[in-house]
Amino acid sequence: METMIPLEEARRIVIGHVGRTAVEMRPVWGAVGLPLAADAPTDIDLSPFANSAMDGYAVRSADLAGAGGDAPVVLDVVGHEAAGSVFDGEVGPGCTVRIMTGAPLPAGADAVVKYEDVRVLSGDGNEGSRVSFAAPAPAGDNVREAGLEARAGEAVMRAGEVVSPAGAGLLASAGYTEVPVHAAPKVGVLSIGTELVAPGEVPARGQIRDANSSLILASALAAGAEPRFLGIVPDDEGAIRRAVLEAAASCDFLITSGGASAGDYDYVTELVRREGEVLFDRISLRPGKAITFGVVRGVPFLGLSGNPAAAAVGFELLARPALRSMRGHVELDRPVSRARVAHDVPKGQQRRFYDRARIERGADGELSVHEASSQNSALLGTLQRANCLLVVPEGLKGYAAGDEVDCVRIDLPEGSVL
Repeated sequence: METMIPLEEARRIVIGHVGRTAVEMRPVWGAVGLPLAADAPTDIDLSPFANSAMDGYAVRSADLAGAGGDAPVVLDVVGHEAAGSVFDGEVGPGCTVRIMTGAPLPAGADAVVKYEDVRVLSGDGNEGSRVSFAAPAPAGDNVREAGLEARAGEAVMRAGEVVSPAGAGLLASAGYTEVPVHAAPKVGVLSIGTELVAPGEVPARGQIRDANSSLILASALAAGAEPRFLGIVPDDEGAIRRAVLEAAASCDFLITSGGASAGDYDYVTELVRREGEVLFDRISLRPGKAITFGVVRGVPFLGLSGNPAAAAVGFELLARPALRSMRGHVELDRPVSRARVAHDVPKGQQRRFYDRARIERGADGELSVHEASSQNSALLGTLQRANCLLVVPEGLKGYAAGDEVDCVRIDLPEGSVL
């Protein structure tokens, strides 16, 4: 009797047998979407000086303490300061400095009044003018303090934190032109089957085009890996062994499709057992229970089903989180939505089902999910049009219309907040 392990155990085994890839340096803008491999402390205070948050006038709050509409305070404009320039003097009693957004707060001043709230009495509003203020200005008003973002030596981003476009700007402000990230894992992809021909060929009777290699290469690329297609291998024990061992010598992770079940010409599991270690070869999962995972010459090896949809689901649930872990990602789980199933979903086996489905929000704001009309594991069109995998756990015989179900959102990135 075959032994099937739970998906959670299989996932734990796969992730536990991969390590972080080597660290490489990327330009801060080229690290977008990647987690940092180390903390990033700033070398200066951010910002390095107190500066104005508005175009306006730098003032001493004490001068305007009694200002009001019936008793405006008149000040002399003694300087003009734009971003990138510095007023060398000090703002004394009865004086103000015209200031632009981002310019350093001049000595003596402790607040900024925005330009629209100031009346110009004489001159053009710049040095030599006189201006009046009709309201007090509390100390610190419209002023960005030095070190508001971070103090020198503090980390502006932590290891594992994913760089966003804003994060790239933050890192640049902290002095970084490059940052350390984990390199994309090199993923070797082999398609196994004498019946397979390349996508550009017209298959003869008994042959089929190799769809799985494109599927897996695209999935690996989307997971942040560097995929390498290593070819189609016939159902020949020696040829498969040579291809697998050659791939193991140059890749960080190896994925095959086909040849992993119990057919007469399925050599993959026994090959892994002879050349390394098989850690599991059956999962309580539909589609794709016949998944082999092990280690060959120190390289993680995942043997997926030859059925395209089963290969896709196996990659999604096992390979994707492992490859993300290798790049240093902390978030490894796709978000899960709760939705009401729109129709009955029968189930005739004890395995856990991950059915292709589409989740939608109705006019009432509620989420409903429609299972694809066919769950045939040879079909990819239903997966192309799906945006989730409807989960039917072990022990259930299915769902009735209106039941709440879990849906793995394959259309949303890990860490998304629903």
